[in-house]
Amino acid sequence: MTTTLPVPIAFELPDGWRAAPPDGVGAPGAAFVALHPHPDAGFTANITVDGAFRPDPATLPEIADESVANLRGSAASVDVAERREVGSEDAPGLTQTLAISAIAGGVPRDLIQSQVYLSLLDVEDPSKRAVIRLILTVTAAQHGDVVEDFRDFVRTVRPDTP
Repeated sequence: MTTTLPVPIAFELPDGWRAAPPDGVGAPGAAFVALHPHPDAGFTANITVDGAFRPDPATLPEIADESVANLRGSAASVDVAERREVGSEDAPGLTQTLAISAIAGGVPRDLIQSQVYLSLLDVEDPSKRAVIRLILTVTAAQHGDVVEDFRDFVRTVRPDTP
């Protein structure tokens, strides 16, 4: 079942990318999915967006570790290729790049997943924290052609406030 984000956000998709219903493309935990117009060897690069309220004290690196552990539970191999904290104290974020070897669509694949975590605090009650996760999943062969689209997408993400 498609989920909703804990806080509304706005963004712009890169040229050619199209929105798809999360349930219809096998991403039921996502709030939003976009598909690249040109599949690579039967795999379609995708951007997914999800998020949750995180009232616990977990840091962004700990939350990113949770994602890696979840992937390891379903993928043959997951390696953290790069991780770095970004943003500021008022708007912290984290990026990580994962190298994944898994069966996707019944075929063994080498995938790259770029993840961006954004922490959003309620200005009136900082104990209310939402974490939004933006994810690009792409074949290793297509990564270089698609990663800049993902960076462009991330640059447009912002809170959608009245």
